Amino acid sequence: MVGLSMVLAGLPAQAAAPEAAPKPVSLDPLATMPRIDAPIALMLDVGSGRVLYARDPHRRFVPASITKIMTSYVAFDLISKGKLRLDQRIPIRPETFRKWRNVGSTMFLPAEAQPTVAELIEGIVTVSANDACVVLAEGATGSVPAFTALMNAAAAELGMRDSHFNTPNGWMDEGETYVTAADLATLSGALMTRFPDLYRRFYGHSQMTWNGITQPNHNPLYGHTEGADGVKTGFTNEAGYGFVGSAQRHGRRLVMVLGGYDRPIDRTNQSRAFIEWGFAAWDAKALYRRGANVGTAVVQGGEAREVALVAPHDLSLTMPKGTTSNYTLSVRYKGPLKAPIRKGETVASLLVRVPGEAVHVLPLVAGSDVPRGGVLARLRNGALGLVGL
Repeated sequence: MVGLSMVLAGLPAQAAAPEAAPKPVSLDPLATMPRIDAPIALMLDVGSGRVLYARDPHRRFVPASITKIMTSYVAFDLISKGKLRLDQRIPIRPETFRKWRNVGSTMFLPAEAQPTVAELIEGIVTVSANDACVVLAEGATGSVPAFTALMNAAAAELGMRDSHFNTPNGWMDEGETYVTAADLATLSGALMTRFPDLYRRFYGHSQMTWNGITQPNHNPLYGHTEGADGVKTGFTNEAGYGFVGSAQRHGRRLVMVLGGYDRPIDRTNQSRAFIEWGFAAWDAKALYRRGANVGTAVVQGGEAREVALVAPHDLSLTMPKGTTSNYTLSVRYKGPLKAPIRKGETVASLLVRVPGEAVHVLPLVAGSDVPRGGVLARLRNGALGLVGL
């Protein structure tokens, strides 16, 4: 294990003695916590990885249309790898049209339509189109089972240990599709930070018009909450009313998960109050901006002997508003790293240690590709290693 450590924080400044003792002010964020009736609730500050509030975050529940966050994640991944094109047209299979015509939320895809991948993703993300999910899955991978296999592989790669996907649209399947709030927060954070350009392109739209039909997005934050740009609502009689919401202000992003409401009005009002509490009761101290060089790691068997470790997104430390704290930062990775290494691949961790708190672990990625070295490169690196260079 190789590590690099540095102390960056200082002590808080000494304040002058007040003339009169002020009234005590509670610095406990829970003192201003709004009422949340949802049986499942979670709020995460994506930049720091800190959980600001959690209620039963590892309880499995049926996600309904919230499933479509993973559907878009897999689509974005395929697009980023060149395996799917946004302008690619996908014909609708006759059996798919018959099964999903006007079933639940829909794009109202005609039988003869050949929508583009971009149009299907817009329908999935903005109007929760069940038909678009199946058409996209079949067009991208040949079948729904092949697509859900990618969904589950992505879940495993992200560490979503308590989630399973049996459908790309979240339609009722006797509980075979299930998630947890913790896993949904992990997924949503990855969606935003790994595919920021695609996320900005497709999320955050208050309505969609396609084939002459305009439909609204039912995200309760849109039009009411500053910086709101995602992510997905869900409802079935089995699951109740759920919501994964996100907003970004001044470079700081919060993600919340709420599950199991009986009434949509409660989901609407309480989600708006919840996200405002997250911004008002907590402060974030910037550590590194996206793309900043945090350190280097030793590489074995590559054309280069080391690789830069960079922040994949803005990294920060989150604390209750009005508090200050000393902290230390260190970089940890299993070293030396073995080539080949892909630019953007997660290869190390930034550890943030605050007295009295659990260690905060943030990802660091490779700043460049490091291909496997040829014979001459390996001989050169071996010789330099022998003399301590």
